[in-house]
Amino acid sequence: MEKFLLMAFLFLAITIFPSTHGLDQSPKGVEIWFKKLPHAKIKMIKLHFYFHDTVTAKKPSAIQIAQANNTFQSPTLFGLVRMMDNPLTVKPEPNSKEIGRAQGIYGSASFEDIGLLMTLNLVFTKGKHNGSTLSILGHNKIFHEYREMPIVGGSGVFRLAKGIATAKTYRADNTTQNAIVEYHVVVLHY
Repeated sequence: MEKFLLMAFLFLAITIFPSTHGLDQSPKGVEIWFKKLPHAKIKMIKLHFYFHDTVTAKKPSAIQIAQANNTFQSPTLFGLVRMMDNPLTVKPEPNSKEIGRAQGIYGSASFEDIGLLMTLNLVFTKGKHNGSTLSILGHNKIFHEYREMPIVGGSGVFRLAKGIATAKTYRADNTTQNAIVEYHVVVLHY
């Protein structure tokens, strides 16, 4: 019975709920979109939001999923890997309006300083970008004032996106390892 209900719900979700911003996400729809691409104009958009990475709390948004045997002997925590589903908010306060989630993995990937390999999707769940994503793959030296990471793609209204995400720590607690990071994103998309 549970399988039937799940299948019925999925069928309804596919047939009733509209696709992202009216974009046809079927293989044929994507093919048609690409055929129109030579005539499309590149658009630039700027986004600003706050990323809340909560490691220690009753309901953490980032959890450790792996570490090397000697991670905690390393001054840079080399080998530590966390999975995240962090809220993105309009203001730095945790109870500020949420516009999306940062979902992905980050790990300490440097012997020399604390430099994280960031692999994440910015998943927009509210507003005019609802249902669209931006993908980041980059190096994040968390103790530098500004960190620049590339936008390597996107979906929905951000198909074929490219750009730069600039991160700046707004607040961090070395004891809890919780942080609020301000993001400025500049994106080119069609």
